Amino acid sequence: MRIQIAVVAIAVMLVGGENPEALADLQSSTEDGAGNTLIPEPTLQIEGGYAKYGDYYIGATPVDTQSVEFSQRIVKDIQIRFVNAKDQLVDDKGQPIKGRTQKDFIIGLLKLKPGQIFREDLLKADLQRLRRLESFNEVNVYREEDGKSVNIIYEIKERDFPSLILGGGDNEDVGLYGRVGYKDANISGLNDKLDTTLQISGKDVQFNGQFISRYRPEEPNRLGYSIRGFRSRNISGTFNEDIRLSNGDKVREGRFGGSVGVLRSFDEWDTSVSLNYTRISLRDREYNVAQVDRLGSPLSVSGTGIDDLFTVSFAVSRDQRDRRDNPTQGSILTLSTEQAIPIGLGNISSNRLQGNYIQYLPVSWIGNGRPTDNPEMLAINFQIGTTIGDFPPADAFNIGGLNSVRGYGYGKVASGRSYGLASVEYRFPIFQSIGGVLFTDLASDFGSSETVLGEPGVLRDKPGSGFGYGLGLRVKSSFGLIRGDLGISDQGEVRFEVTTGQRF
Repeated sequence: MRIQIAVVAIAVMLVGGENPEALADLQSSTEDGAGNTLIPEPTLQIEGGYAKYGDYYIGATPVDTQSVEFSQRIVKDIQIRFVNAKDQLVDDKGQPIKGRTQKDFIIGLLKLKPGQIFREDLLKADLQRLRRLESFNEVNVYREEDGKSVNIIYEIKERDFPSLILGGGDNEDVGLYGRVGYKDANISGLNDKLDTTLQISGKDVQFNGQFISRYRPEEPNRLGYSIRGFRSRNISGTFNEDIRLSNGDKVREGRFGGSVGVLRSFDEWDTSVSLNYTRISLRDREYNVAQVDRLGSPLSVSGTGIDDLFTVSFAVSRDQRDRRDNPTQGSILTLSTEQAIPIGLGNISSNRLQGNYIQYLPVSWIGNGRPTDNPEMLAINFQIGTTIGDFPPADAFNIGGLNSVRGYGYGKVASGRSYGLASVEYRFPIFQSIGGVLFTDLASDFGSSETVLGEPGVLRDKPGSGFGYGLGLRVKSSFGLIRGDLGISDQGEVRFEVTTGQRF
């Protein structure tokens, strides 16, 4: 178990084919000493004047109906080897390193299995699939070949789970607080995940806990599932301090609820269906429920200061990144819809639609070519969303902040029914564990703030659209990736904010 101790005071506000080989690839070649570049010899059949490769045909010199076959390599065996923190395959006693992950689980994730014809594209896809698992820190693959067969060897370095994180700080809402977190992304060696955080202060107790049992392709009749419970309290991003409550307090936004969902994968698409409940309450500093702000504008659909959201959500995503942490290429697409059922306070019926697309493009503008924890690349993010029907104003799309348009405070650009966001980052290495970022963010509510109950964004003079730009540092540490961004808004505001993880 890894124990991490940190004392921080960071306020983090969150608003989330296959192509046939070229004809030249049909010819055999040799591999380098590491065994990484050998192209397998496929079966080539000449039928009716065409060369057949798999299900594809390539023009060839016509011959009679005879068939000519060349040998193909067959996958003979797949081996899983674990590597320790010192990159060793054996321990001090000369015994193989034992991993937490079950080997049958790993092999069950692979498309290329023993007995099949070797294909380079399937091997590459399997490698990327394993590298995207949160429980793995590093995955490499090697091949042992003879004239007719291939042995595939995966060498895996696992992450140090479980981990315990202790921290604390002071903020303007709850004052002094202490926080403890526990995380394990490889329970039972099957990549099941438990992630919990508990925060205690003199004013309240907040928590967020989730358990995920992933879908396993080797057990197609078994669905994955997720369970989550949470309780949070923050300064509201919708009803910010420009217009406070009648007693002069800022509006506090409390959320309490949970969800249960089922998970299923279809080829490269991951899907989830969930039943969710959230109670949103608007309160003053002493946690008394508030119904209206200083101008008399309503804070909730129900008029009581409390709204209930019972929803059924469906999400689908396709992850084609080459790795989970600091990917160098690939993309990830997520689409979701969430239908509110009119039950409870507010009797809310609405549908929330969102899309999120991220593309990672390798570049070599600096071109040093050295391996680094912060590879040079362009990262591009597009987001879009809208809500159909009535919804709590606190649940508007709040634009602005360190995970939105940097240079603006949280929710300072807009609080709208709809939104669109585009971000571009140029990431480049500085030292091995330190990287730099140049970024720009642009977003708009498409004029939808006027359709939000009480028009909180309009009354607070939020511009409705805006952009920011700036530069940042990325530092890899024992606590994970630390991000510091200096953002400048189009209105001249300058903000420096620190948090963890990449912006996207």
